[in-house]
Amino acid sequence: MLALIRSLLKTALACAAAAICLVGRPVSAQDPPPPIPHFVVDLHGVFPGFPIEQALADSRGLGPSGLSELPGRAFGGDIAVHVYPFRWRAITFGIGARAIGARATKEPDPIPGSTLVAVTEKFSYIGPELSFNFGTGAGWSYLSAGISGSHWSVIPKLPDGTDAPPQPPDEERLKTIAYGGGARWFAKPHVAFSFDVRFYAINPSTPGVYPPSPRTTLLVIGAGISIK
Repeated sequence: MLALIRSLLKTALACAAAAICLVGRPVSAQDPPPPIPHFVVDLHGVFPGFPIEQALADSRGLGPSGLSELPGRAFGGDIAVHVYPFRWRAITFGIGARAIGARATKEPDPIPGSTLVAVTEKFSYIGPELSFNFGTGAGWSYLSAGISGSHWSVIPKLPDGTDAPPQPPDEERLKTIAYGGGARWFAKPHVAFSFDVRFYAINPSTPGVYPPSPRTTLLVIGAGISIK
């Protein structure tokens, strides 16, 4: 697990390093760019990649057909608010919070005699963040991380079309470490294009009637606007 986290951190650092090379520069020495502002709000569409694993299917009692029922790719939204209280040399420090919600549904193919069912998968997370920012108010890159709890539900449909009752893992608050990086480019004074690459390392659920959900690291790619 530690090797996986190191590998993912290297990926996030590489993304942020590439973004540093792309941030805006002053037009001339007489017209320096503004400093990073006191606050920024990010509004992103996000694309998580839910795992398709037998251990996940087993944790919700989906059985051998579960791999064909799990949705996989999802879509959702992400909002983050950061304030930047102080700067030290080339680093501006930020504190803030992030909330994300994503959902995916997979409907089975209408094959006669098939026992596959529709499955809806949801993920939500709200937590604090500490960020390290590099650049100017015209554009900057960042690395950030936080720790909180998330909810991860996998709910199949019953034969009558209603949702099955949630299992304990669907309602359990799972310890989650969120980390990643991104960049913002302010082509206009208060509105920027921005992107974010983030990993959510989710602890397994508590064993119960079914086996626990697996320890998972979700990769979430987001893009949208930032407002300062």
